[in-house]
Amino acid sequence: MPFTVITLTNVPNSLRGDLTKWMQEIATGVYVGNFNSRVREQLWKRVCDNVKKGEATLSYAARNEIGYTFDSYQTGQEVVQLDGIPLVRYPAHQREGKAEEKFGFSKAYQSHMHHKMEHRSGRSKSEQKSDLPAYVLLDLETTGLDEENNRIIEIGAIKVSENQKEEFHRLLLMDGDVPDFITELTGITKQTLLEEGCDRRAAVEAFDDFIGDSLLVGYNIKFDIKFLESEFRRLDLRWKVRRHVDILSIVRKEKLFLDNYKLPNVLLSYGIDKEVPHRALEDVKLLAELLPKLNGFEAELKRKG
Repeated sequence: MPFTVITLTNVPNSLRGDLTKWMQEIATGVYVGNFNSRVREQLWKRVCDNVKKGEATLSYAARNEIGYTFDSYQTGQEVVQLDGIPLVRYPAHQREGKAEEKFGFSKAYQSHMHHKMEHRSGRSKSEQKSDLPAYVLLDLETTGLDEENNRIIEIGAIKVSENQKEEFHRLLLMDGDVPDFITELTGITKQTLLEEGCDRRAAVEAFDDFIGDSLLVGYNIKFDIKFLESEFRRLDLRWKVRRHVDILSIVRKEKLFLDNYKLPNVLLSYGIDKEVPHRALEDVKLLAELLPKLNGFEAELKRKG
């Protein structure tokens, strides 16, 4: 069970008293404890819900390159990831009558941290990245939820291999109309497909070539795979069974107490405050922002690779 530290500043006394039920206050506003991730997630949510106008920080042991990770709430600082290393970024402040002052880690310190991590692992950054198998991050837009009766209308994907990134995007022609609720959700109309869509067989064959032998990665990816299998079957093409990593499964392990696991809510829980456009390639780009924030993604990728 990871060692955990929570600090509180200018918070209600009731919150301090509540936290002492689980942790020891070793100095004013500094609490330490040792418990599992489920309890930690629940306590941190309770702190954030009751901090009022105060500030809070959370830090705990983690299996990453520096051995720990952290979070903050209403402190004014932002936690950012720099090649897998969590850093604290201070916002730039414009003061009246003074030049803008910027706070944060200097480039020299960042370089020092990089060299320190590389020395610790005994490998360069490029050598470390080469351990990760190639993968294709994908998303589909469809006319409904039933792969037998509904069709794929858009494919978006990004292939990541050896620090190279390549995008794939196709709109697919189809018989019949696009349901109104799908148009309302995605903005894709029958006219959109007629003007920008391509032949279905050509699209899925091109996508199959694009994937190659790479792992597939997606959010609730079994949904996408079922639709792809069904589409290949309709076109009398052979679908090659591929290994896959489901982002949703990783999130469920890391965020045990989310109200729901819809993508907008999940993104927000990881500090990505952006609207989900429900367009295949744009949604994939949001998932690409999420991946570095998932503690378990690289381990799962290596395990499946």
